[in-house]
Amino acid sequence: MISEWKGVFPALTTKFKKDFSLDLPAIEKHIHFVLDAEVDGLIVLGSLGENGTLSPAEKQEVLSLAVKVSDGRVPVLSCVAETTTKGACEFVKKATDNGADGFMVLPGMQYVSDPRETMQHLRTVAAASEKPIMIYNNPVAYRVDITPEMFAELADEPKFVALKESSDDVRRITDIRNLVGDRYNIFCGVDDLAFESFLVGAVGWVAGLVCAFPKETVALYELTVAGHLDGARAIQKWFMPLLHLDVSTKFVHNIKLVEELVGVGSERMRPPRLPLIGEERKRVERIVATALKTRPVIEEVKA
Repeated sequence: MISEWKGVFPALTTKFKKDFSLDLPAIEKHIHFVLDAEVDGLIVLGSLGENGTLSPAEKQEVLSLAVKVSDGRVPVLSCVAETTTKGACEFVKKATDNGADGFMVLPGMQYVSDPRETMQHLRTVAAASEKPIMIYNNPVAYRVDITPEMFAELADEPKFVALKESSDDVRRITDIRNLVGDRYNIFCGVDDLAFESFLVGAVGWVAGLVCAFPKETVALYELTVAGHLDGARAIQKWFMPLLHLDVSTKFVHNIKLVEELVGVGSERMRPPRLPLIGEERKRVERIVATALKTRPVIEEVKA
């Protein structure tokens, strides 16, 4: 199975009304916002999209909307973060019917599986899917590590076309490439490691702060992969305080607050998450205020 997935794929937030129901018009507006910045794909229902707070019907509703708004301009991937293998297989079948171009699949949620169980879960979901799959490895958050050796073993499944590497260890990219070459399109999944990841062979970025700063995110990616490192470093230096906000147990709180502060979203989350208060909130506000005052002019950086 061939996939040309590469570039910047925003991990979209899910917008809610005051009563915590889905705010579909706000979601649609935000999708247009990131598409206008010429991102290369969309990912809905990820961790940043508060997957675990949505009902099965709501998940399909959000996916269907993203497919409709994208209208074939970029691939739309849905995260698969179910608690059981059966549930994951049922999800991908419904999501395929609703137009998903592919999936980003996590190990089963809640249960910490061993390597044999993890690979069986991934292979079973692949067998149920008609679409290509990005495997999502995030041992820091979910305590299940898909090692380079496991990726090498899974390479015989053609539906596994890409990896989101979020182990927080950029060395993993080289280790994977040493084992399987260019078998997978490797995406960085940690915002403040993206620049370094591109330098060692990552071809894509599942990004978080892109939800508020899509043009800067796309520029950082494009400049780095094109080898224009002076410009890339200039954006990276400016961007880094914001990118650090992705690396936190409160990354959803942080990024949604950033969206609100720059006027492209709301910080509203479904409980038990609550809006930031006190010094946590002030810190994000200071970072955003500084970023807006010193925001680079992308056209000048690219010149």
